Amino acid sequence: MMEPLKEIRDGYIMSLNIGSPPQVIQVYMDTGSDLTWVPCGNLSFNCINCDDYTNNSPFSKYSPLYSSSSIRDSCTSQLCIDVHTSDNPYDPCYIAGCSLSTLIKGTCSRPCPSFVYTYGEGVVAGTLTKDTLRVHQSSNQDDTRDVTNFCFGCVGSAYKEPIGIAGFGKGSLSLPSQLGFLHKGFSHCFLGFKFANNPNISSPLVIGDLAISSTEHLQFTPMLKNPIYPNYYYIGLEGITINLGIGSGSLVQVPTNLRDFDSFGNGGMLIDSGTTYTHLPQPFYSHLLLELESAIDHPRATEVETRTGFDLCYRVPCINNVTDGVMIMDVDDHLLPSITFHFLNNVSLVLPQGNSFYAMGAPHNSTVVKCLLFQSSDENDYGPAGIFGSFQQQNVEVVYDMEKERIVFQTMDCASSSAFQQLHF
Repeated sequence: MMEPLKEIRDGYIMSLNIGSPPQVIQVYMDTGSDLTWVPCGNLSFNCINCDDYTNNSPFSKYSPLYSSSSIRDSCTSQLCIDVHTSDNPYDPCYIAGCSLSTLIKGTCSRPCPSFVYTYGEGVVAGTLTKDTLRVHQSSNQDDTRDVTNFCFGCVGSAYKEPIGIAGFGKGSLSLPSQLGFLHKGFSHCFLGFKFANNPNISSPLVIGDLAISSTEHLQFTPMLKNPIYPNYYYIGLEGITINLGIGSGSLVQVPTNLRDFDSFGNGGMLIDSGTTYTHLPQPFYSHLLLELESAIDHPRATEVETRTGFDLCYRVPCINNVTDGVMIMDVDDHLLPSITFHFLNNVSLVLPQGNSFYAMGAPHNSTVVKCLLFQSSDENDYGPAGIFGSFQQQNVEVVYDMEKERIVFQTMDCASSSAFQQLHF
């Protein structure tokens, strides 16, 4: 299966072709969750605290009334049980005090009860629906296959979740799991921010054998098994190197909870395409900022820090380059340090230029303001210790090799890779 991913301002979206005839719905590709859901109903979808999105970018919605193959999932379905998790205090079944084991005993002709699914900040509520999903088997858009009885959430209400999500986690509800690819794997190569909203090029997403066929010679780090949260993808971070120019650089030791779990499943580093920026725990994050400050002698742009919320912003000199008689201003990337992540199994990933410090606007007075696009984790002791976000995965081929339970990293020009595979919208 090969699908193009389109970049928008804070993530990567794919198009799902659902129903008979197919309705095209755009959803986020999210490795940090399981459920696939779509906004449901032309008029009934209600999203709270989503004005910034819905006013500027009206996304498509799915209508079960316009599909001849749409049916509600039954309460006897295993997926119905899976979506009603007992540890979710917002779930209608949990609130009503109903027992799932009682719900499915004997012959049940009722539809699956409405569910609530929570994210880091957002919440969605809807019903489990089954319909036909059309997928592309290659970069040729005419080479398709119809998957019947694909199960997804038909969401009528949401909080801070204006766009649907295709869950790529390891649970039974995820898209790779339902398509039978979970024992194989998938890969993606995210385009850089400069291609955001560019309709002519897209990021390649490959699911199945082709995704893991040529990874033997590449460096890989093991997927860590979280005993409490087995459906998420965790990797172990051992250190971060800051390098300015030629030399070995400064190695910053990271806390052990970025590669270990406690008895409650807290810790580890979550690799998550649904989170934009990499999050690191305190006080390690503050220590990393101090190391970067000592390595950079450009003037700070504190007013940009206040406006954007990013912690380190600098005014970096621009260089005048003349190409074909036209003068352009460019930034010497060596004026800012490169950052290398060291993962378990001696895997060193040098973040491509632009994945750490990013220009906040056009050059002005021969300088440009560039900010560090890392963030501090929430100051609590539960959940993952850190998150490896999608922005830091740009121009890196990331392979989820499920067969050998490992993550493969390879830096590459994802725009060239996309053009080679002819993955265009």
